[in-house]
Formats: sequence, C-alpha cells, structure tokens
Amino acid sequence: MSVQSHLHYQVPAQFSIQHAAFLRPFVWLAKGGQDLLHHPKASLVHGLIVTGLFLLTLLITSSHAYVLAAVISGFMLVGPIMAAGLCEISRRAQFHDHVSFDDSLEGLSRNQTSLLRFAGILLGLSIVWFVISGLVLMATVGNVVPAFDQSLWGDFFSYVSPMQLALYLAVGGLLASIVFILSVVSVPAIIDSEISATDAMFTSIKVVAQNVPTMLVWAALLALLTGVGIGSFLLAMVVIYPLLGHASWHAYRDLVENQA
Repeated sequence: MSVQSHLHYQVPAQFSIQHAAFLRPFVWLAKGGQDLLHHPKASLVHGLIVTGLFLLTLLITSSHAYVLAAVISGFMLVGPIMAAGLCEISRRAQFHDHVSFDDSLEGLSRNQTSLLRFAGILLGLSIVWFVISGLVLMATVGNVVPAFDQSLWGDFFSYVSPMQLALYLAVGGLLASIVFILSVVSVPAIIDSEISATDAMFTSIKVVAQNVPTMLVWAALLALLTGVGIGSFLLAMVVIYPLLGHASWHAYRDLVENQA
C-alpha cells in the first residue's frame, strides 16, 4: 500500500481535505485577531495561564543550562492542548454565541479521551527533545552552567561552536517539525468531532502533505510569533498565544471539511 493510499485509509470518512492558498495563513491570523477582539477576557485568560506556566518553568530551571530545552518542551506539550479552549471560543463565535472562560473549558472536556491520548504523545516527544537537547548542551557547555539571561538573551553563543549550534538547532527543528505535522489541525478536529487521537494525527499529516507551501508559511508565522513572545520576556505571549490558538481553528475550518 502506498503512503498516499494509507493516509487516505486512515483519515475519517467525514473529513474532506481542502487546498488553501499560499498566503491563506495571514487570513487565519486576521480571523484569529477578530475572535480575540470580540472575546478578549476569555481569550486573554488562556494567554495568562500559558504564560504563567512558562514563567513557572523558567523559575524552576532559571539557573540551569537546559532552560531553553525546558521552555521549548513545555510549549510543545502545553501549547497545542491548551489551544482547545481557544478553539472552543472560535467554534462558538461562528454561531454568534456569547463565550465566557468557563464555556471555553468545554473544549478541554469534549472528547477528553482523545485529547489525553494526544497529550501523551506530545509528552513523549517533549521528553525526547529535552533529553537530546540536554545531551547536546552538555557536549556544548560542559560543566559551565550559564545563567538564564546568558542562555536566552546574553552571551550564550560564546559557549558554543557553529557546529554545536547547528546540531542543537537541527535536532530542535526536526522534533518541532514532527509536532507541527502531527498537530496542525489535530486539536480542532478532536473537539469538533468524535474521532480518536490517531485519526486526528493522520488527518493532520494529510493536510500538510496536500498543502506543503501553505504549511511552510504557517509554520514560519508560528515560529516567528512564538519567538517574539519568548523574546519579549514572555509579555507578548499573553496576546500572541490566544491569537495563534484562534487562528488554528480557522486553519482547520479552511483545510478540513467536516461532512458529518
């Protein structure tokens, strides 16, 4: 069986994968921004929660060289799952429903088994990234343990060679790409229908396979905005995270037609 036919077999029958224009991700961001403006309180609470979790991670690991790996691992795990609440806000907004923060939590409880299984898969990938990046950093800095400001905004590059930095970025980029491919529409698909985590991931894989140029633009925007959020000492993440969460719902709506 070919890869294409295997993917076709795995995607739920009620889903039809659509093609999106190359620059369509900018429209998703614009629609996500509208949802954020129309439901600021509920949306920003999600942003504050995720930012708070990041800050907690930084407090725990702030004196350790592995702080970058810890932050990225946390985002890989928490980011897609917490977006379920934001997707629920956008889902209800399309029916012009009033949405409170409590209402948005139904996104986390709907099809909970599939969400938990998907979270478990992301947890496994996060652990792999943390372990591998830790080994790379150990080889890079040895017994030196730079402070957080040096690791992220300071003179961390003085500790690494170009080859070591390239290896670190290659490993991180590979695992981040895997997470992106598996999760680009998985969470919205799970809360929008009663499908398994496996079906949601295969749907996500096929979406990427059929929209490679568009997905490259979307991935670049996600990386850029996430970088801005982290580079602003996480202050901008309070707004950027809900913006991306809402936009992910509109990406799903454009890329997957649910015929159920």
